[in-house]
Amino acid sequence: MNFDLNVSERKEIWNFLLEELENYYAHTHERQVAPELNTQGIRKHAQKYSFEQVVPSIQALQHVLEGLEQYAVHTPHPSYFGLFNPRANFPSILADLISATYNPQMAAWSHSPFAAEVETYLLQEFGRRFGFPQDSIDGVFTSGGAEANLTALISALNQQFPDYAQTGLRGLAGQPLLYCTTETHHSIVKAARTTGLGMAAVRSIPVNQQQQMRMDKLEEQLIKDTAEGHQPFLLVVTAGATGTGAIDDLPRAANLARKYNLWLHVDAAYGGAAVLEPGLAPLLSGIEAADSITFDAHKWLSVPMAAGMFLTRHRHILDRSFRTLADYMPKEAGQLEIVDPFTHSLQWSRRFIGLKVYLSLLFFGWEGYSQVIRHQTEMGNLLKKQLKNSGWKLYNYTDFPIACFTDPAYEKNADFAAEINRQVVQSGKAWISIYQTGEVQALRACITNYATTEKEVTDLVELLNQCRKNWQK
Repeated sequence: MNFDLNVSERKEIWNFLLEELENYYAHTHERQVAPELNTQGIRKHAQKYSFEQVVPSIQALQHVLEGLEQYAVHTPHPSYFGLFNPRANFPSILADLISATYNPQMAAWSHSPFAAEVETYLLQEFGRRFGFPQDSIDGVFTSGGAEANLTALISALNQQFPDYAQTGLRGLAGQPLLYCTTETHHSIVKAARTTGLGMAAVRSIPVNQQQQMRMDKLEEQLIKDTAEGHQPFLLVVTAGATGTGAIDDLPRAANLARKYNLWLHVDAAYGGAAVLEPGLAPLLSGIEAADSITFDAHKWLSVPMAAGMFLTRHRHILDRSFRTLADYMPKEAGQLEIVDPFTHSLQWSRRFIGLKVYLSLLFFGWEGYSQVIRHQTEMGNLLKKQLKNSGWKLYNYTDFPIACFTDPAYEKNADFAAEINRQVVQSGKAWISIYQTGEVQALRACITNYATTEKEVTDLVELLNQCRKNWQK
């Protein structure tokens, strides 16, 4: 079996696929944003072919492309106002193709030194942008924010409890506790469960009307837990909450973390990109005091999923947390001052994640990203303005391009938001979601796409107004 195929076959496939992908990329806006969720039809398409027989190459590709065309929410569409799933910029798509073709082995530095040093360079540059001291920056690319948050929890345990790596949780004198809020990403709770800390280790602190952690309530809880003999070790705050875009009081969080000897982790998976735009960067004042930061390039930096980062100001904590010796690993660089990535991360074998960020920066630079973030923020401001002018009420307070809203006449009627959301999605003209803000079931629209313009924003508000009229009939 020739897995390479031959040259003529490859050229035919390349030509066909590139033309099809270019057509999709250039004309995404002409598609319906969301498909009909026909479970039977979707499964029938996925199971169309038996693997007992070979499918001709072009036919196989057509089958896959048809499946993605018909049965996917088209997140690259400029009228997708949903989760943090952006349209991928073109050089980042090329980067994934290059990475898949070269398929560098990223566990050992000596097998792919260029790739390893590219990622180190990027982590240093982003750490510097977040305000970490240059000589203390360390980090690792991750599969996404969930892995980065898990890495933060493990790093905090190893920093706060020096014997943790050897004795585990059973060796600790008291119950370790971490602190977050209801607005904190659920991956933190999952990380607590995964590491064996359990749900009992998670303290959920109330939020104020701006969806920010109540720092007074945090301190009350810390005093209580300490008095009861527990061991507080980690404070997780958010810079750009998934639902509302809220940013916790970072300077005050840093002060409390120092006062009570807590590892301060800032989940800036989405909002961290604000440091690249001078007009937004002041919103993240205080993030430089964090012990670690989660940042996802596959959100506001518009690269394909997944491209997460864990950044820290503690130069040796990743080594202490993850160093493992394996006799079979390559040793060509044994006498060099390098770091083998597999000793520095939860992961072992993985993709060259950083290339999509590196190539994007080579094409567009920091200024290119600043312009894109500024444009999306302007579109978010336009969306909020048009919603208010049309009688909708906003229920979140953020400078980021996220709007949580409903008609104030129906704010106590959860069925209203659900019905409006259903109508919008089923129209195929746009995609929005629902998010609970306080006691209000709100609609949520977020500018995730650098190609979203005033037209798509205006069309969405007109669609929402029409759906509201349909509800009132």
